[in-house]
Amino acid sequence: MTDAFIELRGIRKEFAGVCALDDMSLTIRAGEIHCLAGENGSGKSTIIKVMSGVYQPDAGEIRIQGKAVHHLTPIASIDRGIQVIYQDFSLFGNLTVAENLAMNTQLRQKRRLMNWGRVRAIARDAVDRIGVDLDLDAEVGNLPTAGKQLVAIARALMSDARLIIMDEPTTALTRREVETLFRIVKDIQSRGIAVLFVSHKIREMMEISERITVMRNGSLVADGPVSDFDEASLIRHMTGLELNSKPYVWVPGDRAAEAPRLEVSGLGLSDAFEDVDLTIRAGEIVGLSGLLGSGRTELVLSLFGMIPADRGVIRVDGKEVTPRSTQQAIAAGIAYVPEDRLSEGLFLTQGIDRNILCTSYESLASGLTIDQGRADTLVDDTIKAMQIATPSGAKLVKELSGGNQQRVVLGRWLLTDARVLILNGPTVGVDVGSKAEIHHKIRDLAVEHGLAVLMISDDVLELVQNCNRIVLMHRGRLTEGLDCATTSEEAVSEKLKAFT
Repeated sequence: MTDAFIELRGIRKEFAGVCALDDMSLTIRAGEIHCLAGENGSGKSTIIKVMSGVYQPDAGEIRIQGKAVHHLTPIASIDRGIQVIYQDFSLFGNLTVAENLAMNTQLRQKRRLMNWGRVRAIARDAVDRIGVDLDLDAEVGNLPTAGKQLVAIARALMSDARLIIMDEPTTALTRREVETLFRIVKDIQSRGIAVLFVSHKIREMMEISERITVMRNGSLVADGPVSDFDEASLIRHMTGLELNSKPYVWVPGDRAAEAPRLEVSGLGLSDAFEDVDLTIRAGEIVGLSGLLGSGRTELVLSLFGMIPADRGVIRVDGKEVTPRSTQQAIAAGIAYVPEDRLSEGLFLTQGIDRNILCTSYESLASGLTIDQGRADTLVDDTIKAMQIATPSGAKLVKELSGGNQQRVVLGRWLLTDARVLILNGPTVGVDVGSKAEIHHKIRDLAVEHGLAVLMISDDVLELVQNCNRIVLMHRGRLTEGLDCATTSEEAVSEKLKAFT
């Protein structure tokens, strides 16, 4: 058996009397790929910060390479070979790839003057270690998520890493980018470097890991080789519940004779998509999938008025609409939940109440003032309806978990006259328990409120289980429609692979 690189035994950590870690133990062996699983609030972030020296445990023992460590600081952790790649990557967005990669070396060697030839040489060596081709002169802030991640990995490997901790590394990646990441992880492992892979995505855990540790409420609930687990058991360990997801079945009922909620005919946008025809009826949940660059994002942004289409017709409940702005789209009954809720969907420094009401203030206005009593009632009703975990609507939305943040965005549209709901990556970065609850809410919006839902996702299983049909997009055109009652995740995935 491979020797342990790091061992945490009986770790306890409290914050203001609240126990974040309770008798938590974790062993990561040299050169293994280990997955740390658990829902938001389970203690994963806290145990990572204990390993990286950010937090000092209140009780328990840390051993690195068999030796007890009594006071682990961030610098001491790095010196011992522990590198953490956080979700935000901690990169300098206004600097180039080369500058980001060479900075630590420059600081460590206390160089006061920049030798640009040496900077490029350091950066080129770092990029070559992971076997990828990155533009060293590109500004990091302009790179896609996958590119930023590669820079962060290359930087981690420059510091003689023995353990690389990746915190939710695949949250915003396409399947092809995930495969590239996994190839790099396997290459890192081949050099004897351990990787701790922290994720919500069960299938990816099963695919990449050799061992899995599951946390719940700050404690260890399961640990063992990946062969000891299946998807159902992982969900049960993570949530303490049996989550059975039945496929969504659309029953048109009395709505069969009604005009489609959304009808798109011959819609086009130069250099993005062409001749798109799409119909969604009340209560339908239609999935949209395609590879990066397929035009799907441009299509939904056109429907929401952010990048208006050049040609074609959009109808909502039989009435032609021409959304040239988001305000016009909202007025027409079209709502949009963006994939990146943090930068595009929420006002993070504002309260839940203001985030919920931001599309409704006009209707709440009475002269120059807001009907505060009605506003408070709407916020309270929305929090209750969406089951947002909060003591009050005044709580800052940035303090919520990912699942609760997504409920805020969804709840916002309940207060408008939305008839069409477009969801772009509705459960990105959300844990498995909250994911199931959000899927339930989406179904409720379709069935009980009669919305037409267009769901865009890279998670094929999510689409198959929660849509009544799926349309595929390739090179700006809708290529095929699939009935979810007669198709499978594997079949859809194979069709998408054929687009590569």
